[in-house]
Amino acid sequence: MNELEQKISTLIEQKETAEIQVQTLGGFQVWRNDEPISAKEWGRDKTIQLFQFFVTARHRRGLHKEQIVDRLWEESSDQNFKVALHGINKSLEPNRKSRTEARFILRQGVTYQLNLPEVWIDVQAVEDFIELGNIALSENPEIAIKAYREAVNLYHGVYLPNRLYEDWSSAERERIQVLILNAIITLGELLIEENPPECIRLAQKALQIDSAWEDAYRIQMAAYFEKGNRPMAIKTYRQCEEILEEEFGVEPLPETKKLYEKITSK
Repeated sequence: MNELEQKISTLIEQKETAEIQVQTLGGFQVWRNDEPISAKEWGRDKTIQLFQFFVTARHRRGLHKEQIVDRLWEESSDQNFKVALHGINKSLEPNRKSRTEARFILRQGVTYQLNLPEVWIDVQAVEDFIELGNIALSENPEIAIKAYREAVNLYHGVYLPNRLYEDWSSAERERIQVLILNAIITLGELLIEENPPECIRLAQKALQIDSAWEDAYRIQMAAYFEKGNRPMAIKTYRQCEEILEEEFGVEPLPETKKLYEKITSK
């Protein structure tokens, strides 16, 4: 097992061994020692919202308390923050002794941040698998395929769907969507000759995320053509034409048209 394969295995194992596991994709749930934390344990919605903000800002070091409050709540209140933070720590560490430092939300003066190495988060695992896939892509496609598959299998839907209209979550939602779409397309390109049916499923998954993602139509066209199903390949192109016209008033890109011409010329 080489270094990249070891890293993939380690990432898979981390989910099984993490004390705190967080789902953000397609829904929100947190598990503590494999037991789901209930809404009753979380208490107020502001507690959940603050924790979700820490997850969203997991790559930023030292979030100032005032910045957090300003981003989350119209009414700037230290009390809101204190109560919500206490709720997080109590939910994640119900047996923590008083006057001991919290393990999962780190405090330094008036700044706070999630202790990322101590928490398994689905969206972070997706990022990590995609990064490993990108590293392996040029030198070891088989390892890249394994990494991308892990990422795609973890993607169960939009990021924090219960916060769709919160400004603080929108940039991360858009970033993750583009990241997973690109991973799906790259995986599909790697599997065109080896596994056309899987490519079709991947293309359909991408189109469920974004019905105008033209790369997905090309993957699906190529996969149907590889299977010898020219009518479905042509139908896919027509669907692409229709969606692009409806959504943006544009025609398919030259590379999509070129693939269509290849399909129809034989």
